Amino acid sequence: MPHKSPIIIDLKFIPLEVMQALKGAFSGREVINLADVEHVRRDLRGIDYAVVWKSAPDLFSRAPDLKVVFSGGAGVDHVLTLPGLPDVPLVRFVDRSLTTRMSEWVVMNCLLHLRQHRAYEARAKAHVWEDLSQPEAADVTVGVMGLGVLGQDAIKKLGVLGFRTVGWSRSKKAIDGVETFSGGEGLEAFLGQTDFLVGLLPLTDETRGIFNAGLFSKLSRSGPFGAPVFINGGRGGSQVEADLLAALASGVLRAASLDVFEQEPLSRDSPFWDMENVYVTPHVAASSDVRALFSHVEHQIARFESGQPLEYLVDRSAGY
Repeated sequence: MPHKSPIIIDLKFIPLEVMQALKGAFSGREVINLADVEHVRRDLRGIDYAVVWKSAPDLFSRAPDLKVVFSGGAGVDHVLTLPGLPDVPLVRFVDRSLTTRMSEWVVMNCLLHLRQHRAYEARAKAHVWEDLSQPEAADVTVGVMGLGVLGQDAIKKLGVLGFRTVGWSRSKKAIDGVETFSGGEGLEAFLGQTDFLVGLLPLTDETRGIFNAGLFSKLSRSGPFGAPVFINGGRGGSQVEADLLAALASGVLRAASLDVFEQEPLSRDSPFWDMENVYVTPHVAASSDVRALFSHVEHQIARFESGQPLEYLVDRSAGY
């Protein structure tokens, strides 16, 4: 039997979850979990594989012989910015559970805003029985920015509930029954008919700060609530939070749901925590299922070692 290269695990996840998931993973292969004290000074030369999520900045200098790097999540911006990233295949995490979790979060937040949940919560606390005018899903157009695996699944599930959906992406994507737009030339038309804007963009040079005052001002104001809603489950670096706070305070935006922020963890004194028109979650919209991640990595390593092409490769020039 040929020698199996060890695998490096450098994941800033909950340590217990990683440890439990490793119990049934990578059979017959040594696992070097850098969260373990015994591996802190381990010699990492001659190792082929690493699974990373917000890994140590010196990882690639310590492990100069990697053949494949696996991202612990769907996003890879945290890897692309690390010093010394080797010129080897970079594989992002694509998994049914990660995709469905993101879609659940998107659908949940669209429904919370559609059904005016905060307003009813406030009335319940005040013991006030009051009916509010109630639009239905078909009255609202949800625009999804980012039409990869996550965006397309979210559109599919929003459509089942009756929402009208439109999509925008960097390059043109075709989705049955859905009007899609692309590039700078398609952005304004897309925004003009979007009542609820869902951000599922990767973080690249082109998308950094894209959710700003100029963009918010171009969203539809003809929807049933008179002002648009912003829902961001993608990357915090894509939003300009000073502009977002101003838009929420002035009424340019009616409300927001934010799972990601420019700086994480979100500071304890951030205004977002206490705003009545903002839902805050701590970057959990699509938390990686660690067992599913390791299964995905095992499958890709098996392909690689048998001479088959790797799947879900990152295009570094595009940033995703």
